[in-house]
This record gives sequence, structure tokens and C-alpha cells, in this order.
Amino acid sequence: MTFLTECKLRIGDAAEAVFDSLQANLSGFFDLISIGLEAMIEVILAILQQPPNTSWFQDIRLRDASFLYPPEWHPFLIIAIFTALAWYFHRGWKVPTLVALGFLFIVNQDYYEETTESLTLVLSACVVCMGLGVPIGIAAAHRPRLYAWMRPVLDLMQTLPTFVYLIPAIVFFGIGMVPGLIATVIFVLPAPIRLTHLGISSTPTSLLEAADAFGATGSQKLWKVELPYALPQIMTGLNQTIMLSLSMVVIAALVGADGLGVPVVRALNQVNTGLGFESGFIIVVVAIVLDRALRVKT
Repeated sequence: MTFLTECKLRIGDAAEAVFDSLQANLSGFFDLISIGLEAMIEVILAILQQPPNTSWFQDIRLRDASFLYPPEWHPFLIIAIFTALAWYFHRGWKVPTLVALGFLFIVNQDYYEETTESLTLVLSACVVCMGLGVPIGIAAAHRPRLYAWMRPVLDLMQTLPTFVYLIPAIVFFGIGMVPGLIATVIFVLPAPIRLTHLGISSTPTSLLEAADAFGATGSQKLWKVELPYALPQIMTGLNQTIMLSLSMVVIAALVGADGLGVPVVRALNQVNTGLGFESGFIIVVVAIVLDRALRVKT
């Protein structure tokens, strides 16, 4: 036993050396990523929280145009948009009613601002994860050796404790929404990759052979055969991406990310049962609303 401990593999020292080297040599690259992600976060957050710019009313010499669009109306405009989108995707009254009631309950509990901050993190994670996960999943489905090499990496990304991701995220990106987004992406990214790979690789051989018989090129087979057949799995990957991202809001709050995780962490520090249950229940409501709204039949 003593011999084995004396010959301990210095995994932690090696990881620290790698992170130090990356920070020293690629700091500009990480700053560029941080600027881009922060800009995307600010745009989404501005859409969800701030009313449209009414400065053009000043051209008609109105001193105060806020009465034309009071800021307190903006949450109800966003709720109406989400409800309309739910109706468009489902063509029924049940899911849109659930979406409207869920968001009205959130406004009633005075958690709209925190909810929009969490939705910003979730939507940003969706953009990054689906933008990376779908192409990688397609490439892995067409190259079995690549997927065989990627599989242990994906397993590591999903099983490594998420708190471990926060350490390099803080080192490279500081405190705020960006490190929370990075940690969320690392944890969530395997889901769209695996499900896209599953959908593409399970395309029936008969369909591919029929496409070859009609002289379809590789890109035509991808866009007209493989992707339409894999669309249900890809949509499931989107659903899983949103649900897993929402599960990270509390952990992201530990690195300074705003949202529904902040009152949960505050309740934990204060041993405040009421605040903890209240904010936790809001997270459940958001999860149910998003899950039902995104169960689109394909």
C-alpha cells in the first residue's frame, strides 16, 4: 500500500500544468470567446427584459414616451410571444394555456427577472451546443472510428463532477455568466452529439441505397434523407439540451451567473426553507413549461 502511494501518478499536477500553459499562451483566444459569448448573452437578456426602444417618439417632441409602452408591460408581451409560439407548434389550446399560466405564476411570485436570466443561460447553451453538437454528431455517424475515439471523451464530460468544470472556467473566463455558460456547455454537449449520431447512423440502408440509385450526392443524401429521418432524435437532443442546461442554473450561480440559482444558493447559505422551496418550485415550473412546449411532433 505504501509503495503504491509513493508511486502516485501526478494527475492533478499534470492538469494544473496544462491549464497554466493554456492560460499563458491562449489568453487572447479565451478573451475573444468571452467577448462573443457575453455579447450573445446581453442581446438575449435585453430582448427578454428591456422594452423596445421608444426614443423615436422623441422625434415628435414628446418629453416622455413611456406612457405609450410602460416597461411593466414588457413581461406580458414576452409571455404573449411564448404563448403564440406554443400555439403555432402545437395547434391546440392546452400547451399554450400551460405556458401562459406558468409564466403568469412566475410574474406573480416576482421571479420574472431571475427567470429571464436563467432562460438567457439556457438559450445561449442551446445555440452553442446545437451549433457544435449536430455537426459533430453527423461527422461521427459517417466516421465510426471518430466516434469510437470520441465515446470515452463524451463519457468523461458527462460523468466528471460538474463542480470540477467551474475551476478552469473561472481561471480562463473570470466570474459571471460566461463561466457558467462554459460549464453548462461542457456538461450538456454530449447529449446532442450522441442523439444526432444515433439518428444519422440509424437511417435505413434501403433509403440510402435508393438515394444512390437516383444518383444523389453525399450532401443530397445528408439533407434530403439522413437529416429528415434523424429529425426526431435531433429534436430530442434539443429538448435534453434545454433540460440539462436548466439543471445547471444552481451550479452556475456559484461562479457568479445570475438567474434562479442565486436565490437557491442564498437560501442554502441562510438555511431559509421558504426561500429555497419557493425558488426551487419556480425552476420546476420553468422546466415543465419548456418541456411541454418543446415536445413538437415531427
